[in-house]
Amino acid sequence: MMMETKPFDSLAIVGAGTMGAQIGLLCALHGYDVWLVDSCEEALQRTAQSHLRDLEVRAAAEAQEAILSRLHYTSNMAEGVGHVGLVIEAVPERLEAKREVFAQLDRLCPEGAILATNSSSIRISLIESATHRPDRVLNLHFYAPIVEKPMVDLMRGSATSDATMERMRRFAQSIGMTPLMVRKESTGFVFNRVWRAVKKECLHLVDEGVASHEDVDRAWMVYTGMKMGPFGQMDLIGLDVVRDIEMVYYGESGDESDLPPKLLLDKIARGELGVKTGKGFYTYPHPAFEDPEWLKGEDGPAIRSPQQARRAPAG
Repeated sequence: MMMETKPFDSLAIVGAGTMGAQIGLLCALHGYDVWLVDSCEEALQRTAQSHLRDLEVRAAAEAQEAILSRLHYTSNMAEGVGHVGLVIEAVPERLEAKREVFAQLDRLCPEGAILATNSSSIRISLIESATHRPDRVLNLHFYAPIVEKPMVDLMRGSATSDATMERMRRFAQSIGMTPLMVRKESTGFVFNRVWRAVKKECLHLVDEGVASHEDVDRAWMVYTGMKMGPFGQMDLIGLDVVRDIEMVYYGESGDESDLPPKLLLDKIARGELGVKTGKGFYTYPHPAFEDPEWLKGEDGPAIRSPQQARRAPAG
């Protein structure tokens, strides 16, 4: 439901990948004029097609034309951001790439425009010096898939103004998101710190041979009642994105336990990136965990540990 007064008339999303597409459609559904900017024309075409498909499910037929009229797609950065009040950057999780985008935005956007990053782990304080407007930059992190996880982290940098934070809090509410206000700068923000601990431990459980990824997911799904486990969730995010996020944590800590495990790197090397490539820890579009029978576990004898096998009598 739209608020009576929106904090911005129009906004731009830089990066028309999975998250950029979802954020753009969400904002258009709530009455915002949205510009999707990407240097790759193919990415823009895929996003436009995904918007058409999603609107068939999410909006009444009579409303679809009006929503589509608020969505604009361009590979020209100046055209997309030169007149908007807010830009949300959603490019891949690499610091230098994000700093380069913010430097461009600082040159091309109106002086009063707010610049936000949808980074999953990189703090805005590492990006802000690429601009001349540190009072109007912040982290604005959405969770995928947005339609199922209507919350957003808001985190300031070293000089983000209270006015910027309040305006962005109202923006989050205007698009139906619950704003999670991060009170102290933190890599991973609020929920992603919890999720990162779960994700890291699950990867190491399987990498060390303690359990299969299927049984880790079964445990999670049975215990929480959720329809997907951590490995299914990683497939949805993209295993290359998971790796990039883990490298951010390693870059900050220098702790080798924070490095992505071999299990993950091997899958990426084989091009098994998850849902977007049709194979990750599961095969898509119909992953095994969607079958209710799968949750009951596989039939057959229990697998014994090497110690148990050595103790077993011969014959």
